[in-house]
Amino acid sequence: MALPKEPRQKMINVMYLVLTALLALNVSAEVIDAFKTVDSSLVSSNNNLENANATIFKSFEAKKADPASRAKAEEWGVIANGAKQHAKAMMDHLEDLKKQLKTASGLKVDEQGNPILKENPVSKKMEEDFKLDELNASSRLMDTEGKGKELDTKLKEFKNKMLNLHPEVKAAFEKTFPVELDPAKDNITASFRMMPTVASITLLSKFQNNVKNAENQIVTFAHNKIGEVAVRFDKTGVLLGQSSNYVMPGQELVITAGIGAYSSAAQPQITIGGAPQQVVDGQATYKVTASGAGQRKVPVTIKYKDQDGNEKTETKEVEYVVGTPGGAAVMLDKMNVFYIGVDNPVTIGSPTGWDKTQVSMTGGTITGNGSNRTVRVSTVGKATITVTADKKPTNFEFRVKRIPNPVFKVGPGGNRMPSVTFKNQQFCRAELENFDFDLKYNVVSATVYFSGAGFPNVTPRTINSNSLASLSDMMQKCQPGTTITFDNVKVSGPDGTRTIDGNGILLY
Repeated sequence: MALPKEPRQKMINVMYLVLTALLALNVSAEVIDAFKTVDSSLVSSNNNLENANATIFKSFEAKKADPASRAKAEEWGVIANGAKQHAKAMMDHLEDLKKQLKTASGLKVDEQGNPILKENPVSKKMEEDFKLDELNASSRLMDTEGKGKELDTKLKEFKNKMLNLHPEVKAAFEKTFPVELDPAKDNITASFRMMPTVASITLLSKFQNNVKNAENQIVTFAHNKIGEVAVRFDKTGVLLGQSSNYVMPGQELVITAGIGAYSSAAQPQITIGGAPQQVVDGQATYKVTASGAGQRKVPVTIKYKDQDGNEKTETKEVEYVVGTPGGAAVMLDKMNVFYIGVDNPVTIGSPTGWDKTQVSMTGGTITGNGSNRTVRVSTVGKATITVTADKKPTNFEFRVKRIPNPVFKVGPGGNRMPSVTFKNQQFCRAELENFDFDLKYNVVSATVYFSGAGFPNVTPRTINSNSLASLSDMMQKCQPGTTITFDNVKVSGPDGTRTIDGNGILLY
């Protein structure tokens, strides 16, 4: 198609082409997150394969110690070790390419060259800081600098080395080897052209997964030539450990839990304090900061498979005591902050008896007698409690925060709802989620917009309480495809009136 002769139209067409190109280059946050999820899954799979291989190599050693299987174990052990060495070299090369990609994408490092980590605002995990959506780094490294062609060559060499470890290995895996490449072509370079860095790293993790899978298949094949993996243990039982059974407020208690005889085949699942814990080498570690005073208990549940493959569950309790300090102390019964508008219970310790102890506060008021007191605060910032025991004052500083915003809800909540369910709703509400205090908020007012199916024009209404009665005529007109938007929602609670986020509901 020829360009128009009129200069203004030429300019418009060129600008359109530039905009189209920019849109094509844009990589959405959703796509980036999807690649990160796949990459994380591949890395996890690689770790699982590594653990499986380690178990097989332990069995190799056991069979070498047995006179009945020593000869075959030594013969096929050489093959298995060869597969392990080739796989390690290939894995190291792929990992080095990942590092080069990150560096080319602006990886931030400290003075010692170590990556600087930043918090992911969604997952709250610490991650390396580089441009995940960088589009030029992959093309420059893998195409222009020839790293893609080099990788293709190394993967083909890896396949040949693995298949040539033994004639029986070649016969078994020549047609099913996990790394599939055309010997006559460069299969890889084109895959990296104009790809965002996060996608290229995921692709390299996929190659690593193929390499670890190949290693696992050949090591398993070699082991099967002398016998299957046999991991047994005579007795099992839950083992618990704790750093101390007596701690002071603010000190950390460390609990370890596991099973007495460990094999990866036991697959232990450990829950401490009601929360699942990460299991490393058969045991989990749980840390808690002591608060309050008196005896405490932490439940520990361990699920595992015994030597016969039967599932077992055992539950025990770790007991410890939180003591009263030798000096003055203030322990919050709820959390480590004071909240505006509510009674904040605190426990105060004194070493001299209450006839020689005075308690005062700045930034709030404190009431009550003896150990149990109540604090009220009204201004965001800091508050200080002073405990004077035997004429010796000790200051305790705390943060003061507002109660977090409640969440506006109608019916079961959420952004989608069957139209028949919405028509039957009579009230809306504002709920505090994941908050230690049992508090309630009431809806004072909100602006409600009806649009979409059944409403050719956007129609606003207002409510002045939790009741939806004033919207009943509009609600009956709603149908699948209608959108109801609650905006400018005002609520009242123990700390006064505030405006919170509303909600948009699509009916189906």
